Amino acid sequence: MNLSKGEQTRKLILDRALAMAGEIGLEGVSIGALADETGLSKSGLFAHFKSKEALQLDVLQEAITRFTVQVLQPALTTPRGEPRVRLLFDKYLEWIRGDDARRGCIFQKLTSEYAGRDGAVRDRLVQSQKDWRDAIMRAVQGAIDEGHFRRDLDPAVFAHEMLGIAMVFQSSWRLMREAGALPRAQAIFDALLTRSRSVP
Repeated sequence: MNLSKGEQTRKLILDRALAMAGEIGLEGVSIGALADETGLSKSGLFAHFKSKEALQLDVLQEAITRFTVQVLQPALTTPRGEPRVRLLFDKYLEWIRGDDARRGCIFQKLTSEYAGRDGAVRDRLVQSQKDWRDAIMRAVQGAIDEGHFRRDLDPAVFAHEMLGIAMVFQSSWRLMREAGALPRAQAIFDALLTRSRSVP
């Protein structure tokens, strides 16, 4: 799909703004700060984003869209049941490992940044995390329905454990730079799968 010049410019702006959010937090992303980073005029940026909050919401939506493409969509092409749950986890770890521009899971960072705030950005962030948790729970329920996981397994508890493993992985991988962080996270998740499987 060919993008118009305006759409290309907007995409470049959001790319830089998302990288900035990973480095300095979303509250640090303003039209003025972005103008300094991109060399564009404030008036030009204002034509794309009418306020700081509108800019921040668009940056957050860009992150959500990328997460959907990179994590959720591949899983939906995988057979229902344990294979889909497994791929969700694997893709989530890939997302956290990411590239230098994103520097880990942007949503984990924003969770800390917006925990004590109110407003539209926090509300959208909260909804995105509920949607992600619900997607995990649906995948787990599918594994139960397929007979891969035991009938008494609570999808909400499984999702909680899976997200906990990923949070510790980000800390071990990004902050402490532990070489064994990835295989350890995978082994812990394998143990969770084993505990969750139905007994033949």
